[in-house]
Amino acid sequence: MQYTQFKMTLMFVFVAEILDLGQSEARRMDFGPWDAILKTHVKPTRIDGIGIHGFDYRKLSKNRADFDRLLMRLKSFDPDGLQGKKQKLSFWINVYNLLAVKMVIDHPGIRSLNEIGNEEGAVWKMKASEIGGKAMSLDEIEHTILRKLGDPRIHFAIVCASVSCPDIRPEAYAASRLDTQLDEQTKMFLANPKKGLQIEQAEQSMRVSKLFE
Repeated sequence: MQYTQFKMTLMFVFVAEILDLGQSEARRMDFGPWDAILKTHVKPTRIDGIGIHGFDYRKLSKNRADFDRLLMRLKSFDPDGLQGKKQKLSFWINVYNLLAVKMVIDHPGIRSLNEIGNEEGAVWKMKASEIGGKAMSLDEIEHTILRKLGDPRIHFAIVCASVSCPDIRPEAYAASRLDTQLDEQTKMFLANPKKGLQIEQAEQSMRVSKLFE
């Protein structure tokens, strides 16, 4: 009898561990498809003499099945289940960049996101897509979620689909590597004298991007 009870206890513990693992996995969003899209469509290029990581929006718009499936999964994913600051940061940075790309390919022919909407800046407040059943704008994600997480390096990771912005990273952000990724993004932006930081030797001064405001 004692042996049977011991076996049942072990079985209960084992089942509980499986359920806990399943719940833990359910709290994570698989950005593997987004990572594959970035690795395929982001390439080094030059625009107006500025070296950047360019995104091939036209190529993605012609074959966007995986991209649209990812958007559908985000609609039903509950971000309230995200655990810890790094998991939240990596999730929302990925979502912001993904939705910025979506806005571009949903409006073919534009030269800037600011061309979307009836006035300059309207695009940031437009509902870009649903996340967890809630329609959200890029402005909401940046100002009501990401900034409140308290890491200023986000501004070198989220992109606005323009040459002057920080480059889009050719891989998805991941909680396990987030500090390294954000440090690299910050250094890369500052190392580009056409975008991040200009040192004026003669004047013994430097100029920084408006992002620092």
